[in-house]
Amino acid sequence: MQQPQNELGAFLRANRARTEPTDVGLLAGGGSRRVKGLRREEVAVLAGVSVDYYARLEQGRERHPSPQVVDAVGRAMRLTPDARTHLFRLAGLHPALTSAAGRDLVHPSLLHLLDAFPAAAAYVLSPAFDVLAKNAVATALLAPFEGTSNMVRMLFQHPRAREVFVEWPVVARATVHALRLHAGRFPDDPGISGLVAEMSQESPDFRGVWQENEVESMTRAYKVFVLPGVGRIELTYQTFDVHDAPGQQLLVGVPEPGSASASAVTSLVAPAERGATIA
Repeated sequence: MQQPQNELGAFLRANRARTEPTDVGLLAGGGSRRVKGLRREEVAVLAGVSVDYYARLEQGRERHPSPQVVDAVGRAMRLTPDARTHLFRLAGLHPALTSAAGRDLVHPSLLHLLDAFPAAAAYVLSPAFDVLAKNAVATALLAPFEGTSNMVRMLFQHPRAREVFVEWPVVARATVHALRLHAGRFPDDPGISGLVAEMSQESPDFRGVWQENEVESMTRAYKVFVLPGVGRIELTYQTFDVHDAPGQQLLVGVPEPGSASASAVTSLVAPAERGATIA
């Protein structure tokens, strides 16, 4: 599926539609409003630019906005820090990271680090959310998806996804929003562009979330797994960027100490089986 040429305009329109007038201190206007969210002229006033200039920005006719204008537009629509950074990248004002050789190779020291979390699920993801390496707990949690090593494909193509991820809508949306953020950071990554094209064509659910044009990093996440013979496991995840391999991320999911989830995690893996593996 070919990506829209005016990504900046699509992103601005999507966020303008999501921003309610009351969010930015404007009157809702009752039933007189004919558009969802903010009008173009309202964004222009809030950002301190002319209506014509903002219209040209959305339409792709203004190719070189200044950092000050982009920042003002982002503030006008109350964008999150992730969304504002993405906006700068789309405007060509933030250096996009380029694909690097070896990005899918996990450093041996990072593999050893995975073993340092015997009571947590720890794994390394590529920019396109391929599982590059995982410890024993993560291996056990993802066992129902054996043969599928990409988190996006697990969520949107595997028949057991909604059974294992009982809060599937939340996890699925967060994953797609993070993937779009990565697409802006790594515009030349064939793994990301190929995955988006494939999923947009084959999964209506993915396509619907992708078209929301929303971005957010997965700094923290809460996931609930249900595994046969084990039951419900609740984990709080923290995500860490791997600085010597830009785009790689280490995710560590831990249960609440002393909880039933903690006992379930302990029972997942026998001591002899503990050890990180390349996916």
